Amino acid sequence: QVQVVESGGGLVQPGGSLRLSCAASGRLFSINQMGWYRQAPGKQRELVATIFGGGGTNYADSVKGRFTISRDNAKNMVYLQMNSLKPEDTAVYYCNFITKPADWGQGTQVTVSS
Repeated sequence: QVQVVESGGGLVQPGGSLRLSCAASGRLFSINQMGWYRQAPGKQRELVATIFGGGGTNYADSVKGRFTISRDNAKNMVYLQMNSLKPEDTAVYYCNFITKPADWGQGTQVTVSS
């Protein structure tokens, strides 16, 4: 069974940092491109960062320079380091395989507020 489980969200003040984690299972992880998505209230889910199995990355313009996606293929883990957080980053964050996504997990809530 292919599964993804996100963790690490929370409440943070503007300008603060958080590190999200994602545990993936059920598929040969190291060859799969992975992505972090987010969905804010009343908005569609958007892709914010992707990482290839070999480590190449891409970012949405809204997070470029502030967010860093990384992965540990030995542990089947993907991470999202979020710095200089803004209120508009508030959303539920999800990870998933880019090709043939798994069923969406619960996500992890990130709230940026003073």
